[in-house]
Amino acid sequence: MMTFPLPLESLLGQWGAYGVYLLIGIAFGAVLEMAGFAVSTKLAAQFYFKDMTVLKVMFTGIVVAMLLVFLATGLGLLDYNLVYVNPTYLWPGILGGLIMGVGFILGGFCPGTSLVAAATLKLDGILFALGAFFGIFLFGETVGFYEPFWNSSYLGRFTLMELFNSETGVIVVAVVLMALAAFALSEVAERVIGKQGKAIRPRWRYGLAGGAVALSAAVAFIGQPSNADRWNMLEAAKQPLLDTRAVYVHPAEMLTWMNDPKIVNILVDVRGEAEYNLFHIRDARHVPYAELDAVVEEFNALPDNALVFVMSSDEVQATQAWKYLVAEGVVNVYILEGGVNNWIALYGEGAFPALATPAADQLAYAIPIAYGASHPAASPHADRFLFDFEKRVVLTLKRGPASGGCG
Repeated sequence: MMTFPLPLESLLGQWGAYGVYLLIGIAFGAVLEMAGFAVSTKLAAQFYFKDMTVLKVMFTGIVVAMLLVFLATGLGLLDYNLVYVNPTYLWPGILGGLIMGVGFILGGFCPGTSLVAAATLKLDGILFALGAFFGIFLFGETVGFYEPFWNSSYLGRFTLMELFNSETGVIVVAVVLMALAAFALSEVAERVIGKQGKAIRPRWRYGLAGGAVALSAAVAFIGQPSNADRWNMLEAAKQPLLDTRAVYVHPAEMLTWMNDPKIVNILVDVRGEAEYNLFHIRDARHVPYAELDAVVEEFNALPDNALVFVMSSDEVQATQAWKYLVAEGVVNVYILEGGVNNWIALYGEGAFPALATPAADQLAYAIPIAYGASHPAASPHADRFLFDFEKRVVLTLKRGPASGGCG
């Protein structure tokens, strides 16, 4: 079963996907306009606690999206790794938020709502949008002067779950309760500060509030799929690749790709630190199996011309690493056939004596000192070694995280 988000360009073609994006954008703009977000005075009124429509609409959107995303993820309908989350640059983000907030108060718009107002030919919206475009131009021309700060305090895909070191379900329930409390307080503010009086409000909103709480409880109860759960969902489709050894790449083929300047090669050595220090292949990164989760985000953001080769001393742990990465949505992942032991057998030229009875998935050679990647076998010249092998690597179009959001 295909999981969301759907690869629209593969299903509908490039222009078909653009058509879907256009329809979503039009619908989003229409909702903002119907909510009154094209009127600057209504937007600015939130900062004076007189009209809290902005808070209600945006918080509603956040809560609905959050519930649907994590409920769908918990049910195995959505791959959360393919949902784009803006990377966090802490201090630049704080400063940018302050600048945008001041501009919002002074101008009455944020970039997105200014475009909605401009689309309805409101003069203030048009002027604000032009100012935003000028600001973008000015930023592009001057960012070189403060680029170190612009790229500082990088935290990556940093969510509330990481911030509070808490389960997703707990955060979902907390956000829903916080939203409901904010809605209640905003109505009090509108009555007391905005002098709106006690308006008659529909009773069905209490049902929606109860439904949101119930769905958040369901998210907490169902939980989020573990890596093992994701693999179980993919096993029927992916296990045959292991059984037929379609993803086990001969060392000579991997060396060929390593020397191809058009390819971004990521070599991942999942062995222990001691074996890695004794000998590893040129440019191989040491990422122990237990720490693979730390590189998933990076690997999912790799370009289409990237290949990931995982290796251990033999194949056992590398195969487990392959399963882990594939379950996390990483594509173009392959396993070094025979592992580092096979690499040494082919390119070591007898430099290291073989052990009589090597342990399973351990180095099968006696290496006297920690060569790291300094030994010639770590970086062999392909033209000196000719081997026959069956090509295994087939570059697959990546399904990277789909971006989006409101400016």
